Amino acid sequence: MLKVLLVDDDPAMIEVSRIILEKEGYEVISANDKDTGLRMVEEEHPDIMVLDVMMKELDDGIVMVRDLRARGDQTPIIMLTGLGKATGMKFDEASNQLQVDEYFEKPVEPHKLISAVKKLTAKREG
Repeated sequence: MLKVLLVDDDPAMIEVSRIILEKEGYEVISANDKDTGLRMVEEEHPDIMVLDVMMKELDDGIVMVRDLRARGDQTPIIMLTGLGKATGMKFDEASNQLQVDEYFEKPVEPHKLISAVKKLTAKREG
């Protein structure tokens, strides 16, 4: 069973994502902040991560990605944020700069999240 790490400071977002992913057969672990998320990566070795951009600090998700990539961690990452709607900024073009594999505005449609997770974990399953 593939393991998904959810890192988001919104408990409702974690719970909804957990239900969606577990229904598809994924094992789901979660953290509500960057530091706990980084520790869980070391301890749990997830197959994929779904991270929020803004947690305690406005850029915690971005900092987490940079820390992981600087360590050489190439685990697929899906980044979620509501920041684009609030600011009018588009982040999809920035996903390459952020070194993430997919980028979605919140709330992400369940089928889009599942599709992205399946696509990004296909190599790990096989």
